[in-house]
Amino acid sequence: MLPSDGFQARPHDHQDCIDDAIATATRLCAQRGMRFTKIRQRVLTLIWSGHQPIGAYAILEALKPEYPRAAPPTVYRALDFLIEIGLIHRIESMNAFVGCTHPDERHTGQFLICENCGTTAELDDPSINEAVRQSAGERGFLAQRQMIEVTGLCPECQPSA
Repeated sequence: MLPSDGFQARPHDHQDCIDDAIATATRLCAQRGMRFTKIRQRVLTLIWSGHQPIGAYAILEALKPEYPRAAPPTVYRALDFLIEIGLIHRIESMNAFVGCTHPDERHTGQFLICENCGTTAELDDPSINEAVRQSAGERGFLAQRQMIEVTGLCPECQPSA
């Protein structure tokens, strides 16, 4: 399991987050017979460099010094792969990406997003998933995919009481 969320253990060394993410990705790719290329590794590293969601074009700009010929399709292919294998999530409202804290298991996304600093924390609360499924089912709706995003203020950005 990767480090928990952006609201805990602050400040901390993001290199630990990156190292854990790369080790997990390497293991999962080996288990599943998938290639964890250098560009995919670099994109995952950039995503785990902080706990704020990062957009595809920011990733592209960060890749340019090392990969001068990188283009948007290069980044989007890497992002699609990382999402497919469960290593990252797309924050829909921001069109940006964050690392997944538990890629070993399939789950739906629930995110707390600080509207001040952008730090994002992933939740994985089965009771939330079940409440949404049950409530949707009572209305005759079959929920097939859930992505819940909650905005507010993280502990660091809340005004002191």
